[in-house]
Amino acid sequence: MKRLIHRFRVLPLRSRLALLTAAAVAVAVALAAGACWVVTKEQLGHQRDTTLSNQQVDERAVLQLVRSCGTNPSGLPPAPGSYTIQVVTANGLVCTTPGKPAIKVVGADLAVAAGQAGEVLHDAVATDGQRMRVATYRFPNQQVLPNTAVSIAQPLSDVDKPLGSLAVVLVLTAGVGVVLAATAGLWIARAALRPVDRLTGAVEHIARTQDLAVRIPVEGDDEIARLSSSFNAMTAALASSRDRQQQLIADAGHELRTPLTSLRTNIDLLARSEETGRAIPADDRKELLASVRAQMAELAALIGDLQELSRPDGPEGSGPLQVVPLHEAVDRALTRARLRAAGAGLTIDAHVDPWYVRAEAGALERAVVNLLDNAVKFSPSGGVIEVRLADGELTVRDHGPGIPADELPHVFDRFWRSPSARSLPGSGLGLSIVARTVQQAGGEVTLRPADGGGTVATVRLPGAAVEPPPL
Repeated sequence: MKRLIHRFRVLPLRSRLALLTAAAVAVAVALAAGACWVVTKEQLGHQRDTTLSNQQVDERAVLQLVRSCGTNPSGLPPAPGSYTIQVVTANGLVCTTPGKPAIKVVGADLAVAAGQAGEVLHDAVATDGQRMRVATYRFPNQQVLPNTAVSIAQPLSDVDKPLGSLAVVLVLTAGVGVVLAATAGLWIARAALRPVDRLTGAVEHIARTQDLAVRIPVEGDDEIARLSSSFNAMTAALASSRDRQQQLIADAGHELRTPLTSLRTNIDLLARSEETGRAIPADDRKELLASVRAQMAELAALIGDLQELSRPDGPEGSGPLQVVPLHEAVDRALTRARLRAAGAGLTIDAHVDPWYVRAEAGALERAVVNLLDNAVKFSPSGGVIEVRLADGELTVRDHGPGIPADELPHVFDRFWRSPSARSLPGSGLGLSIVARTVQQAGGEVTLRPADGGGTVATVRLPGAAVEPPPL
């Protein structure tokens, strides 16, 4: 049995469907044929018994049969049809229609002859071995033939032969039906699995060629169509992810090339000075070392940003469900930003109300730091940066040159930098990290021009003014 199950499982899916269809039809046809045969058998048997019970033999024929018992007179009328007439007396005397084999008498027949039972129906065997159906009733005129019964018998083959023919017809019909069902099942399986074959071919093509541009035609709105749509969405997402990955690598290589080239140039100058013994003036040497340190810091910041962006994107709100006091993260970011602002002659005016959110604490604080760093970077000396946190909305407003309207749609793109800001330090990843962090926390971030000049960055995060209970 286990071997058969294993062989069935290794068959192609369409073959299994065809076999299951044929098996289901075979069971249904077998049950229907069996029920038909049983009902027909019962009906024919009932009809035969009714006919035997209603069959009455003429009284004169019975008397003549009894008078000629043991002889074969030519004047005795034959039994109608294939019936056998037999007279049974209570003392065991049996007279059978001439030319017909005698039928074995049973106790029920003798009981009817003795008046101890009414009419009876039973199966019996003739002397020639033929199986018979016998109906025995008491002879009506007991004054003439006391204690006598008359049996009328019919061969069971009269019913069994039609039943056998019917069984052969039903078996042949069932066999043809099963074959047709298997053929239809195979055809239906092929038609039904044609979309699956296309999907399999597309998957094999992608595995062989790495071509994620393959799309499967979607027809209808059934399960196969949903599967095709899901597959198309999956390949589109994979293609987009691969394109973003390639773009990230290309942009990262471009951004790394500039500080590395500058760093290599400065180090080559310092090394050549050491190798040739020609000292670099102290001021120039100090400037070179300061440039090297700045470039190394820029590389370190860029690598940190790339590590942050290299983490897989999750759906909105799928970040770690950790309760984070946003106001505390803003306060820590303000402490760091004020140190940079003081060196640039800037003032930070902050008003922060309590607000608790569910997010990743480190990533959220880094996003706030990036917003404040941008405000410090683009604010003029002596300016004021306004920071507000109220009802889950954090705003950072600077009084810098602002962002042109045609550049606003690109500010959250990776490595995008405004033409006016390309001379300033930075990698163009800060706002991308802000957008990613805020979206993973279920919020949104926007940038817009501020009234009177400058830019307003707005972050909205779902949360509460009081600390929620832990999950």
